Amino acid sequence: MKFSNHIPKIVVVGSSSIDLVLTTEHHPRINETVLATQTENFFGGKGANQAVGASRLGAKVHFVGCVGKDTNGKHVLENLVNEGVNVNFVEENSNYPTGTAYVTSAHGKISIIVAPAANNFITTADIDKAEAEIAEADIVLTQLEIPVEVVEYLFEICKKHNTRIGLYASPAKFIGEDIAEKADFIVIKSNDLSVVFGEEGRDKVLKKLPNKLFIRDDTNSTVYFNGEEMKYYRNAPDTIAYKMGMGDAFTSGFAIALCHGNEIDECVRFGNEVSLKASANKGSQKGLPYLKDFSF
Repeated sequence: MKFSNHIPKIVVVGSSSIDLVLTTEHHPRINETVLATQTENFFGGKGANQAVGASRLGAKVHFVGCVGKDTNGKHVLENLVNEGVNVNFVEENSNYPTGTAYVTSAHGKISIIVAPAANNFITTADIDKAEAEIAEADIVLTQLEIPVEVVEYLFEICKKHNTRIGLYASPAKFIGEDIAEKADFIVIKSNDLSVVFGEEGRDKVLKKLPNKLFIRDDTNSTVYFNGEEMKYYRNAPDTIAYKMGMGDAFTSGFAIALCHGNEIDECVRFGNEVSLKASANKGSQKGLPYLKDFSF
């Protein structure tokens, strides 16, 4: 793994939220009420997670998003600023609240309901406002917690300026061949593959997108096709404090390694190491590592 003197410039277009985590003895069944043994609030949202992750790894980060003009939105913005993220392109919406994720956690298994709220009101006009920064970026990162039409427009703007773009295809939505072709890399959960790409088998999809598609699971395992053979990388943690945000951590680590000119296998390795460290702490952002946490 090599690190240059270059400070990567990354634009993240995506979601931000407050995560409300309810710890229970078991997940509630239909028509069942259960009592939470603990409640916790964390900063989250796939876009904000990636922005914080990239910033902690030494990048200059601009975040494009939308929060409610409410207390949660104020806290989200303050947190991003404290993490060194530029929030000049974050809109405050007076009509809709800041996004919230409701998480039930029982014995290491989680279920999540996301209320996108203000995240649904990121628009193509917001992309236009940030176009100059996008044009100068080393890479743009985005996810699918914002309107698909905005993601599609973002890909067009990146292609216009020959700016690299990476997609974390979560939550799962069908993306089509156009986005797949334009993306420089795509990260996806293994159980989302059929939704995002249709009913084709894993190996067939991977072979169509060599060194571009990276399939992950919650044991911190990543598989991809390098053009000649399937490659697997796994460093499962002994214990996982928090599974939310591992994909975001991988994505930010992969992008940073790519910006420093590393080969794909090193990008995957570093992404996995970032994800491993992130999983050791509760909260999607709390455990995200800093450059000082690694030995190069």
